Amino acid sequence: MNSLRIVFMGTPHFSVGILEAIKSAGMNLVGIVTVADKPAGRGQMMHESPVKQFALENQIPVLQPLKLKDPGFLIELEALKADVFVVVAFRMLPTEVWKMPKHGTFNLHASLLPDYRGAAPINWSIINGDKKTGVSTFFIDEAIDTGNVIGQIEMPISENESAGELHDHMIHIGGDLAVETLNRIANKEVNPIPQSELGTSMRPAPKLFKENTQIDWNAKPETIHNLIRGLNPYPAAWTTWKNAKGELKNVKVFKTIITDQKGSGSINLSSSKTQLFVDTNEKQLEIVEFQVEGKKKMTAKEWLVGNNSSDWNIILN
Repeated sequence: MNSLRIVFMGTPHFSVGILEAIKSAGMNLVGIVTVADKPAGRGQMMHESPVKQFALENQIPVLQPLKLKDPGFLIELEALKADVFVVVAFRMLPTEVWKMPKHGTFNLHASLLPDYRGAAPINWSIINGDKKTGVSTFFIDEAIDTGNVIGQIEMPISENESAGELHDHMIHIGGDLAVETLNRIANKEVNPIPQSELGTSMRPAPKLFKENTQIDWNAKPETIHNLIRGLNPYPAAWTTWKNAKGELKNVKVFKTIITDQKGSGSINLSSSKTQLFVDTNEKQLEIVEFQVEGKKKMTAKEWLVGNNSSDWNIILN
């Protein structure tokens, strides 16, 4: 039985999936670190992170420091007497934290490092049209996502898979790798490999902002399609349409299909009774699901009940 004393650090639902795998393996979770509660929603009610909710449901001590260098937090963390820290989708740790446990601190990252270091590896692997990705565990060091790799598991990316779908598939693979890594540490079977020995591909995975999520309709249809599925469901690729009244509306596009129909040579909207299309310079793209500013998300069929595509124009960036 693996007797390591484990402290887990994370925040979102992805982290919870890894936590569940560790707990299901019967491992000794002695503490959890997550973000402080914060107000959210219309009523600004205090919101607990998914990781905190997991900790409370499973009666695991939880720490929520505002600052990771706070002396009081460091004392509480030290008192847990952890053998190893596991970090999944959390903040950058100061040296005094990641050096604390005797067996080190490892991070689970959603890419095959050294490729896609950064905040959004799942999204960028799809945006770039990759056919495969994976997960990596590595020991944390002074820089971001640069430490020696402990283990990796490769997985395919399906042709039309969205970021949300890949995220959910990756949770199961990531849980397996986290458990495997903890067992290797417990059994002293770890042989960390410098990332420089794992390949030359080092594409970045920067944060997603309005500027790098806007659709360029002059791009190749495959490029547009990959951007849209790589940003679905969040933050979503976006564009701007103008209606017959001259009003500009931002539109989030969630799902498209590349058709075999050639484009008209100009960027415009067209439709049948139930389908909505965008002509690109090469092929038509069918817009399947989208959300016009101020409206709910809907399918093209639903939108066309009360709208005519000829009343709308795409504003090119």
